[in-house]
Amino acid sequence: MKTQLKKGVLEMCVLAVLARGDSYAYEIVSTLSNTMDMSEGTIYPLMRRLEAEQWVSTYPSQSSSGPARKYYQLTELGRFALQQMQGEWQEFIADVEQVMGQGK
Repeated sequence: MKTQLKKGVLEMCVLAVLARGDSYAYEIVSTLSNTMDMSEGTIYPLMRRLEAEQWVSTYPSQSSSGPARKYYQLTELGRFALQQMQGEWQEFIADVEQVMGQGK
């Protein structure tokens, strides 16, 4: 069940990370892997999808330790999508808590 829940909220979590500041894919994975199990292979298709939705934009930035990195930046559409997702998430949590509380 945890795996399915994670798949459902991963998009929202990535947008939330980017709401705190621009980042590159490996750094996003590192940030999220502190609290949830995920791999680098998961992030790249997701980032392409977010870019296609125009929720993120990209730009190259020089790295002191190698080639330029592709940075992701949250767009206004992405901020709006994140707000919508967070609202839906809060409603979902309230619904589940209500059901769980009925058994007491």
